[in-house]
Amino acid sequence: MFVRIPAPVSGGLILSYKCNASCRHCMYACSPKWRNEWIDKNLLDEMLKLLSEYIRPAYTGSNSIGVNEGLHFTGGEPFLNYELLLYATEKASAYGIPSLFVETNCFWAKDDETAFQMLSELKMAGMKGILISVNPFFLEYVPFERTERAIEAALRVFGRNVVVYQFECYRLFKALGIKGKMSFEDFLGIRGARDFMDRTEFFIMGRAAVKMEELGLFIKYRPESFYSTPCIPSFLRPWHNHYDLYYNIVPGFCGGLSLGNVFKLPLLIERGIDIGRYKILGFLVNENIEGLLKFAKEYGYTEKEGGYLSKCHLCLDIRMYLYNIDEKHDLFPELTPDGFYKNLL
Repeated sequence: MFVRIPAPVSGGLILSYKCNASCRHCMYACSPKWRNEWIDKNLLDEMLKLLSEYIRPAYTGSNSIGVNEGLHFTGGEPFLNYELLLYATEKASAYGIPSLFVETNCFWAKDDETAFQMLSELKMAGMKGILISVNPFFLEYVPFERTERAIEAALRVFGRNVVVYQFECYRLFKALGIKGKMSFEDFLGIRGARDFMDRTEFFIMGRAAVKMEELGLFIKYRPESFYSTPCIPSFLRPWHNHYDLYYNIVPGFCGGLSLGNVFKLPLLIERGIDIGRYKILGFLVNENIEGLLKFAKEYGYTEKEGGYLSKCHLCLDIRMYLYNIDEKHDLFPELTPDGFYKNLL
């Protein structure tokens, strides 16, 4: 049986999973521990050429950006390989890809001149804007003054095409007079868990599922609580999917899962995914998390006694189990890349 995927209208290109940070909320398990692997330039060129046939402009035009619109370069941390980021920008611009922007944690903004120069070069190469990540998890790794500096430079270079995600956290850090880095525990000590949960938006999936469970901040639920929530709306969608350096099509924010090879995208749109071969994808599409849980139990999976923080937490726990029992990693080829499962913790 084959299940067709929709043609993409927006998305993100993961240049590498290598990052200067190992944020507790990272959906893709990025960290400094990943091998220093980056997308091959020749295949990057081919990937951008292919994606140029699908990516649509932001609602307000091809020179504007939006979080779920156009194409963005991400990671990992794309500024760790600035030369490649600049090259990718030039190529994407040459192919006419609209609403192009980059996502960053701002570690590189060490001084005003450097920040302004790097962003100016990117704009000249065709970059339309920037998304700057701000929350208590990034604050553990990036001094806040670098975030402030990057925002100031970005506003000078890109004007209105600067997205500060999340602006509420930026305002809070400014009001608190934060300088340098701050551990998450210290931040909770200042603001409290309730204030953190009220102010900070993140998904309890990827590394967040593991780290938030350790902290015990959120209520846990039995698997039955998630049975009525389908995976398909977020799993097979045309917007904000990701394409990584290993040429995986990553559905939405579901790190560690692949819908197939990006260079087979036209075929996957026309004919679909062979869910007889990719069993985990098949269960998520046809039977949602309930079907996947039943399937995993046939391989010896046992439920957590205390329950799960979210449906994605349950899915991750199942996938971690299936990945670890598949010693040759050939039973479930959709559980990829390997680095996601090896660097999650």
